[in-house]
Amino acid sequence: MIQRIQTVFLALLAIAMVCMLFLPLWSGTDATSGETVVLTAWNLKSYFLDAAGDPTSAGSIPPQGAFAIGMLAIAAAVVAVYEIFQFKSRLNQMKMGLLNTLVLAALLGTTFYYATYVGAEMVNSPENGDYQAGFFMPVLGLLLNALANRFIRRDENLVRSVDRLR
Repeated sequence: MIQRIQTVFLALLAIAMVCMLFLPLWSGTDATSGETVVLTAWNLKSYFLDAAGDPTSAGSIPPQGAFAIGMLAIAAAVVAVYEIFQFKSRLNQMKMGLLNTLVLAALLGTTFYYATYVGAEMVNSPENGDYQAGFFMPVLGLLLNALANRFIRRDENLVRSVDRLR
């Protein structure tokens, strides 16, 4: 049934992945020039910031694409929405949950790679930079996916136990 608790978890997972597309994931500031590099789900761009922290102009570092992060986030959201509507077949839901776990793990690894290696290479700073709110969305997604899978498995076990009694 669509009104089960796992539907709520999967819907929250899809919302978290969509939010990730619009939130900054990582930022690092160059110690010498004061230029800030910001990682989003689509690219790495550099900006010069004013005293309030607002971007004033584009930086001198050429932007780099990070489309893999955005595409993996979209894939995780689509799989979660598709999984919601597979409520008649809990085995398919469990398979889709496993697939979504792999997609979310790949998303987390890709985001970490871009933040730690690609972004840090663009910034001349002794620090690694700051992880922003969007960086933690795949972790939240993995947690929500694990909870949804747990309740799907619980429903399947309940149906099997009732079938044994017949």
